[in-house]
Amino acid sequence: MKVRKAVLPVAGLGTRFLPATKAQPKEMLPIVDKPLVQYAVEEVAAAGIPLTIFVTGRGKSAIENHFDVSAELEHELAGRGKEPLRKQVREISSLCNVVYLRQKHPKGLGHAVLMSRDLVDDEPFAVVLSDDVIDARVPCLKQMTEVFSEFNATILAVERVPKATVGSYGIVAADPVRNSKWDGQLFKVNDLVEKPSPADAPSNMAIIGRYILTPRIFRKLASTRRGKGGEVQLTDALKSLLKDEPVYGFAFEGKRYDAGDKLGFLKATVEHALKEPTMGKQFRKYLKSLKL
Repeated sequence: MKVRKAVLPVAGLGTRFLPATKAQPKEMLPIVDKPLVQYAVEEVAAAGIPLTIFVTGRGKSAIENHFDVSAELEHELAGRGKEPLRKQVREISSLCNVVYLRQKHPKGLGHAVLMSRDLVDDEPFAVVLSDDVIDARVPCLKQMTEVFSEFNATILAVERVPKATVGSYGIVAADPVRNSKWDGQLFKVNDLVEKPSPADAPSNMAIIGRYILTPRIFRKLASTRRGKGGEVQLTDALKSLLKDEPVYGFAFEGKRYDAGDKLGFLKATVEHALKEPTMGKQFRKYLKSLKL
């Protein structure tokens, strides 16, 4: 089966970026000249997934406006002779079809995913967290859809993290899958633990914000009790899913930036700016001039 729908949970409050997020969604914070959420939607589109389902909350209307047509702005740009910029603005609204759901109460990632049940229906789907910006030659989600097309099972993006930081992630215990074209990248998951202490972590292999899930996850989420933080944890539902079907971890090719963290956000901004074709060289020259 093909993956035709992607769920983007964007209802969080973004408290780590206050006061910048007091009146604007965290997902609209820019990395150079594009908001975080646009990087995520571009990755969805590049994977050939035609429908994006946003799970939003109060104060997130800027996201809806960003992916809508802005006729007034386009008219103004055309009148000023800025056709390339007008075309760039129009392309944002043409990336893919979008649907918006409202999560009235923040009950966790698992609850946000469960809200999409009626729209996803009985088919596999992707989940993309815009906090994780992944710079890759082949977009991470496209890599994962290729794995899914062969295994038709739940695929989790994973990455080895420093042992001291495992308490910030869902952590998997997994064995390598041998004799596949993803040898060294593909793992059969045996167990999952949400935000363990370093002493209790089964490994340092962390789940990153990219998932391809089978529809059976909805039944698991519906029966999952609130876990850490009083929230419905997707990791807990995935742990239950292991009893019924295989789950795989995929170590993607590319560099991940944790843009939900201030330091990670700054790293992503600097490194993307260095690659920006119109100003990258000048920015590099500026950085070298700093007496650090």
